[in-house]
Amino acid sequence: MDYANRFDRELQGVFESREQDWRNGAVIYQVLVDRFVPSADLDAKRHLYPAPKTLHAWSETPTKGRYLESHKLWSHEIAFWGGDLASTASRLDHVQQLGADVLYLNPICLAYTNHKYDALDYLQVSPEYGTRDDVKALAAELHVRGMKLVLDGVFNHMGRNAPIFQEALADWQAERAGRPAIPSPERAPAGSGGERAGGSMARDWFVFGDQYPGGARAWWRAENLPELNLENPNVREHLYGGANSVVRSYLRDGVDGWRLDVAFDIGFTVLEELTRAAHAEKPGSLVVGEIANYPKEWYPSVDSVMLFIVRHLTLRLVNGQLDAPTYGRMITRLIDDAGIDHALKNWIYLENHDTPRLATAVPDERARRLAQVLQFTLPGAPNLYYGGELDMTGADDPEMRAPMRWDLVTADNAALAWTKQLVAMHQRHRALRVGNYRPITSHRLFAFERHTDRAADTVLVLVNATDETVTETVMVANSKLMDSTRMVDLIDPGSTEELRMWAALLQVTMAPRSFRVLKPDVAPPGGYTNYKRVL
Repeated sequence: MDYANRFDRELQGVFESREQDWRNGAVIYQVLVDRFVPSADLDAKRHLYPAPKTLHAWSETPTKGRYLESHKLWSHEIAFWGGDLASTASRLDHVQQLGADVLYLNPICLAYTNHKYDALDYLQVSPEYGTRDDVKALAAELHVRGMKLVLDGVFNHMGRNAPIFQEALADWQAERAGRPAIPSPERAPAGSGGERAGGSMARDWFVFGDQYPGGARAWWRAENLPELNLENPNVREHLYGGANSVVRSYLRDGVDGWRLDVAFDIGFTVLEELTRAAHAEKPGSLVVGEIANYPKEWYPSVDSVMLFIVRHLTLRLVNGQLDAPTYGRMITRLIDDAGIDHALKNWIYLENHDTPRLATAVPDERARRLAQVLQFTLPGAPNLYYGGELDMTGADDPEMRAPMRWDLVTADNAALAWTKQLVAMHQRHRALRVGNYRPITSHRLFAFERHTDRAADTVLVLVNATDETVTETVMVANSKLMDSTRMVDLIDPGSTEELRMWAALLQVTMAPRSFRVLKPDVAPPGGYTNYKRVL
């Protein structure tokens, strides 16, 4: 007999379809290639770091440098540790054993700095890192392991040293001086549209004016990062429109998606064009935007966003700056406005290359673990920053970009074991990967439910972010959870505490800064279950 009710039938195939989409609930592992694994052939690469660039020992910690007026950047931006794509590939076992689905690399394109957000040529890989063939090899190896590769696309701006920018700058300076510009279309990037009337095509790739320091509009007035003129169709053709464009050609190399730097500056229209182009080239590919704004209207211009707002809210919650009911209302509003299918693809991060390390931002271990539980149970794709699994510390730039502490990857590292436990829990339980979200009615706790069309998939999450013990009765609005159901703690499955649902109510006593992740026992020992006619 079919025991599916009318509500189940409305959801028929929904969760199965979500499970087929690798972007939903994926666990992301983020790597700065220069800082992840030391190169096996560093001596042969030393010529790639000429002065004023510096090459450092892996044991050194990055420190704030001095501003180099001649280069329009800071000295710590050209301090290198020597990692490359081949060395990254040599430690994929670590990433896979964590349980990650996706390797996300900060920019790898040809650029002057260590961070590579100042592209000289998008179509080339920086030689310190390798070649396009190394990208293909890395993607292929990841695919053999059942994993995906996402690259960082920096399409709002390039680097001041980019040949095309230098050509454009010279053209503009000639205009200002009343001299004729000298056309040089042979320096144009592939597919960029050729020569413009009266000068080189490069001139209109950027926005110039005396009101801008250095003469060009630059991202956040950083002279080393001149902004691209995205209103120029030739620029868009080069970035994503053409068959051999940056976005399309890397996808053909085996890359599975793009994380777009400062996507909020790129704007709705251009992002939507880029996303359509990526999907046309590779159906099911991912475009995730670095968008600090409220995300609601950014879909479907991108598939998903990096959840700045969830990071800020969560750190405020666990650091005692925000109460649980307010946090809960904001999170629920955010998920409702996004829609669950976008929410499942959003990246949930607590630290990355632009923020202090989590262990520094949240020094209290109980509070930090609480934040991580939320990261792996709220709808979305948890994003791990390399070394975060080891509780690496680091304050503002450049400390948070320190080289990976491989000496801490040991069998007795408690932080590593904890991270593996969270990842395994997220991967093992269907509701945490692709389930819907429903708030649980509570007074002082933050509590919610992840659920599918099957009672057995249900996961309840309860968090006490206060410094006091809280005893509370919460209401769980799930019609399939049977009266007297025993709840099993997924974080501490050996717990002997008896927790049972009574008439959709659950009474819990929670210690300060504690959490519970609970699942119904639908097949208790003894053979009898009252779930025999409920899916």
